[in-house]
Amino acid sequence: MRIVIITAGSRGDVAPFTGLGRRLRDAGHQVAVAAHPSFAALVGGCGLEHLPVPGDPQELIRDWARAGSREEAQALTRAYVDGLADGVAEAVAVGADLLLTAHGPAPLSRTAGEAVGIPVVGTYLVPSFATRRFPLPNARSTDDTGPEGNLAAGQDVLRRAEGVLAGGVTRLRERLGLPAGTPSAAADIRPAFHGYSPLVLPRPEDWPSGVEVAGYWWPARPDGWQPPPALADFLQAGPPPVFLGFGSMAPGEGERLGELVTAAVKRAGVRAVVQAGWAGLSGRGADVLAIGDVPHDWLFPRTAAVVHHAGAGTTGAGLRAGVPAVPVPVMADQPFWASRLHRLGVAPRPLPFQDLTAEALGDAITACVSEPALRRRAAELARGIAAEDGAARVLAHIDALD
Repeated sequence: MRIVIITAGSRGDVAPFTGLGRRLRDAGHQVAVAAHPSFAALVGGCGLEHLPVPGDPQELIRDWARAGSREEAQALTRAYVDGLADGVAEAVAVGADLLLTAHGPAPLSRTAGEAVGIPVVGTYLVPSFATRRFPLPNARSTDDTGPEGNLAAGQDVLRRAEGVLAGGVTRLRERLGLPAGTPSAAADIRPAFHGYSPLVLPRPEDWPSGVEVAGYWWPARPDGWQPPPALADFLQAGPPPVFLGFGSMAPGEGERLGELVTAAVKRAGVRAVVQAGWAGLSGRGADVLAIGDVPHDWLFPRTAAVVHHAGAGTTGAGLRAGVPAVPVPVMADQPFWASRLHRLGVAPRPLPFQDLTAEALGDAITACVSEPALRRRAAELARGIAAEDGAARVLAHIDALD
């Protein structure tokens, strides 16, 4: 079976699908991942076919920050969505028997699947169905407001997401010769599998049938990857360091953040590995090593703690490694996962990015590495997660379609 996985966004929106794609490929399926051109090397390096989807999310975030008005920001978003629509159409035109779709482009994927008459399966990295148990990620407030308030907050999240893609869906329906209709919502796709552990966030009992929490889809490690000698030497030269990285957040703020991180690490009295990410983050000093992309599944188990932006993928990698975290959420789903880490007992209270200072970060690192209960709980949770196989749940469904 030829399977096309459609995703969009930052590295954290793509990397888990390399792991899922490899499992499907190893089971005998032909797998392509439709993602932005900047991820061609990531996808191809894992032995999967890459299909380009127009758009540069890093550039989009920078342009949003520079936008002089709300109208200008909306125009940037429309152009990005139109590019997604074109990319989805072209990916499906190459030929597919089945589409797996991330949550972001799901309405476009469903439209394309309708046009060519093939099944579409939701493969979501964040909870994507409204529930009375908690407000969904991207809710206007992360506070639990009770069953009805949580449900209303989740429905609001879904309406806003649908509205962002509505123009692109209309344009795609016209391009594919479909009659005009109400844009498809991601929540309309069944079955839908969520790629995170039920130990981290259990499936709400009020979710509809056909919606599952499968377990994590771990990113594949690129073929032939070896750690840089400088990193291997640094790890061997002293006690486990603290990892610091903000992924795709804060592009262009590398110099300011680098000074802040250097001061925080000195205040905490720890060794540190600092990952550049989109911010171009760096650090200075004999006890600080700056690195580029390194597989988190290799690095995180060798650290004392991980300081990160609490994106879904990095959150999962830290939990898998069994090390405590200092969550520094910036936007989108990050406050949700940051709060969840604290509630799980593997992290101190989140430190919002807008409140970040060298003093606050240094104190949070100190609290994280000096509290044995955080590490014990992290190790306990990691053992449970290691027993799960999220990709197997998706593969079983696909095998039943053959």
